[in-house]
Amino acid sequence: MFKVASLLSMAMMLGTVAVTAQAAVPAQEAQQLRTVLTPLGGEKAGNADGSIPAWTGAGVTPPTPYKSGDHYVDPFPQDKPLFTITSANLAQYKDKLTPGQIAMFKTYPDSYQMPVYQTRRTASAPQWVYDNTLKNATTAQLQEGGNGFTDAFGGIPFPIPKSGVEAVWNHLARYRGTHLVQPLNEASVEANGNFTMYKFQQEILFNYYDQTSNYADLKNVMFHYFSTAISPPRSAGEVDLVYETMDQVMEPRLAWAYEPGTRRVRRAPTLAYDTPGDNDGIMTLDSKDMFNGSPDRFDWKLIGKKEIYVPYNNYRMIAAGVTYKDLFKPGHLNPAYTRNELHRVWVVEGTLKKTARHLYSKRTLYFDEDSWQIVLADQYDGRGELWRVSIAYLINFYNLPTIWSAVDVFHDLQSRRYVAQKMGSEEPRSIDFDQPNPSSDYFNPAELRRRGTR
Repeated sequence: MFKVASLLSMAMMLGTVAVTAQAAVPAQEAQQLRTVLTPLGGEKAGNADGSIPAWTGAGVTPPTPYKSGDHYVDPFPQDKPLFTITSANLAQYKDKLTPGQIAMFKTYPDSYQMPVYQTRRTASAPQWVYDNTLKNATTAQLQEGGNGFTDAFGGIPFPIPKSGVEAVWNHLARYRGTHLVQPLNEASVEANGNFTMYKFQQEILFNYYDQTSNYADLKNVMFHYFSTAISPPRSAGEVDLVYETMDQVMEPRLAWAYEPGTRRVRRAPTLAYDTPGDNDGIMTLDSKDMFNGSPDRFDWKLIGKKEIYVPYNNYRMIAAGVTYKDLFKPGHLNPAYTRNELHRVWVVEGTLKKTARHLYSKRTLYFDEDSWQIVLADQYDGRGELWRVSIAYLINFYNLPTIWSAVDVFHDLQSRRYVAQKMGSEEPRSIDFDQPNPSSDYFNPAELRRRGTR
């Protein structure tokens, strides 16, 4: 049974009703974001036994002088595990684990482990994001059916959620900087631990967080996205361009692809939903970033909050010098490089609509209460059996600052294969948030050919 804070009990009751176009909360309720709630909507207080501390907003102090493009350095190198969860002591901790985590222990009983460290609530964001979130709380409106939102900008749209789909939009619209360029490597790992690496260069302009802009200027586009394939040779030069819309039912995601073999730019209407999202078909496209795209094919129910052990402050796995061979083990990442902490999460269940088609009949999403980042996701097949488990290994990108995943891993429990994305420890440079913002006109189909042939 989920333990739901009394402060949020009314929200839980409302989360089960049909979604209407109303979503903003009264100004008096929004003021909780300045008192008992964090500026993004988490509970400031710790839990009863102190294993989850109060949120102070301190974030993370960079351990060394940092500039964009540097590899992130662990700010907590002195921390040691409090204990380690294994298949042998699993029963002792099951009440603070998800079905997906439990399935990982049962699938890999001899090797899967979860080292648990002290909880550090390092989530933080710039003050202007907090200020915008407070404004959004009283203005943001869901589109009819919850398939988009309006009248919000530069912050979490629904920091005091009343429905499951509002929580989903909070994840989709969370802060991840304004303009970023990064190497984006994807490893496809076989059951025996052998892996194939695919390398990409990614560039994103988050229009929604452009401080020189406003809601009216968005024109329904939340961000622009380029992805350029670098290797292996058979894929090199392929480029994708995406305009991520805020209401994808009114105006579906716009996408184009450049294929160097034909030297043609074409519309790519299939870059959505359950189209394969990796080179080996282990995950769906809408599973990237734990969930992305339109929420319209599922009915989303806000179940409540739960204390669970989740990946948090995972700096060690992305440190310069950590080799992919060290990380990739049969079935899962090397547990010695992982860090888990006890945090409160929002639990949202998505059930496939009877009128919709998708590979997944149900998906359960677990949102970090302090950032709205989905940290874990369980996906179920057409028979209702747990099929795939997604894990986001979170850090605070302390130069922004924001909580985001450093590495995303997508497990297929049936084939015992997995895909790891955003790998970068072997790259000479890390993610760069400091390059000047390009014009949104820079992200246009004509640019695809130039990127694919340079």
